[in-house]
Amino acid sequence: MTESSARPWHITYQQVGITRELEQLPYRNLAELTFESCKKWQTESRVDAAFSCVVPNGMNGRLSFAQVDELSDAFAGYLRGVLKLEAGARVAVQLPNSLGYPVAALGVFKAGCVLVNTNPLYTETEMIHQFNNAGAQVLVMVDMFADKLPAVLAKTGVKQVVLASVSEFFPAIPGSIVRGVQRYWNRVLPPVTVPHVRLQDALAQGRATLAKMPARSYWQDVGRDDLAVLQYTGGTTGVSKGAMLTHGNLLSNILQTRAMGQSHMAPGEECVLTALPLYHIFAFTTNLLGFLAIGGHNVLIPNPRPVQSLQRAMENFPITWMTGVNTLFNALLNEEWFVAYPSKTLKASISGGTALHSTVAKRWRELTKTPIAEGYGLTETSPVVSFNPLTGTPRDGSIGIPAPGTDVRLMSDDKQDVAPGTPGEIWVRGPQVMQGYWAAEEETAKVMQDGWFATGDVAVIDETGFMRIVDRKKDMILVSGFNVYPNEVEDVIADMDHVLEVAVIGVPDDKTGEAVRAYVVQNPDHAKEVMPADVIAHCKKHLAAYKVPRLVVVRDELPKSPVGKVLRKDLRRAVAEELTRG
Repeated sequence: MTESSARPWHITYQQVGITRELEQLPYRNLAELTFESCKKWQTESRVDAAFSCVVPNGMNGRLSFAQVDELSDAFAGYLRGVLKLEAGARVAVQLPNSLGYPVAALGVFKAGCVLVNTNPLYTETEMIHQFNNAGAQVLVMVDMFADKLPAVLAKTGVKQVVLASVSEFFPAIPGSIVRGVQRYWNRVLPPVTVPHVRLQDALAQGRATLAKMPARSYWQDVGRDDLAVLQYTGGTTGVSKGAMLTHGNLLSNILQTRAMGQSHMAPGEECVLTALPLYHIFAFTTNLLGFLAIGGHNVLIPNPRPVQSLQRAMENFPITWMTGVNTLFNALLNEEWFVAYPSKTLKASISGGTALHSTVAKRWRELTKTPIAEGYGLTETSPVVSFNPLTGTPRDGSIGIPAPGTDVRLMSDDKQDVAPGTPGEIWVRGPQVMQGYWAAEEETAKVMQDGWFATGDVAVIDETGFMRIVDRKKDMILVSGFNVYPNEVEDVIADMDHVLEVAVIGVPDDKTGEAVRAYVVQNPDHAKEVMPADVIAHCKKHLAAYKVPRLVVVRDELPKSPVGKVLRKDLRRAVAEELTRG
């Protein structure tokens, strides 16, 4: 087999100007990337900040590259010099997009510790599972959800809580206004009833330790094979598991993403709009780390819902790049202010997390006069596997070609390579592939085969290396780009005494791509009747909002195989037939 037939995407590389080989990693770890990038770009960058956080009314706060370097050093000093954490200790960061996030996350790396990204909207049940599984000792949390702490701390090994606000590091007057609105108008700041320290106080304490033990001493021996992040995901099945991503995994993926997008990138000049949450692996690698490395300005949006929350940021900042999911781009295309005054500085946009609809892609290109490229990736691959080139003819409906340094093969059910044009499961090998799942050897063995990661996604590939997804993970549901795993939702519903059986599937939804639908069967031995509203209310207590069923259907029975396994595929087929009938 020739190289061109084994890796047909190399032909496309030549046509669109992408380098075949991945350049050597310039850093030993993510702390060194932070230190060197901040040092370089505080004098060389032509953007006016490293990070800005913009709230819906346009008020904002900013951090320079020099400030990011100093503050992350101070947080490293707090973790190691004050709390006396050991190298490799896990630190959970549960913050929305805000200036406290890069300070905390980059500080964790400088401390030689491991970052555990956590969704701020997680329920107590979800937080307890993740913190216990990761063995998190410290939690950095947004104060808006501090009312969850008493229940969570009582059932986990978290020893220290650091609270931060959405308006952290804002100038005094805007910061006071934002806090006032939260406290007195929106009433979203609950009383804090557990021992804690505020982020600013933690930084002051950490700063005082650096004279005796500089932050560099904590990370200078951290290598590329050392664990950097526990990024939680359901994988292809089951409950949430921590994908073990090393410093080398993430550094490699930064270079891979840059290689694919460099035709539209000018180091020191870019301004990226970050509406996707930084705790999600897509924005974490691409926006936070990738644009820090090239001296870009990250404009952080704490909450992109409603989409009008983006208006002031897009009007007041020279946005050159955007990342998002199909629903975000579609929502902007239906906003009068965006259609009337699309960004004049935008260069390119990246869509991931879920399929980019062809109609949305075409309308976006027509309105903005800029390219939009769909990519493909997973938490387990840091995340980028493939990407559509920004130059050349757009390939709507394709997930692009593998990134440099990545090998992809499509496999049949009997683990044989399939021919071009034939559907097969995507297997990935490359420097961005995780080490495995944290404390889950059996789950790791299910997806790792001789260095290859079996994604569970089925695709076809053409003779030029472009791939197209034909079937997502069979049971996984994608709600606005977020993974929802039926087993997790079913386990929650099954806890209801009057539910005998339950099955959960995803159904098409115009707004979120897919929505969660639950089918339940009444327990005949229980007098209480199963009511859809009760099921939804129960789920809201134990699951993040995007995992809660949009619709609950009560049935007399569920379709099953001869051995008694519930057949979700039959439920999906019934939904498809409903849609066909209109």
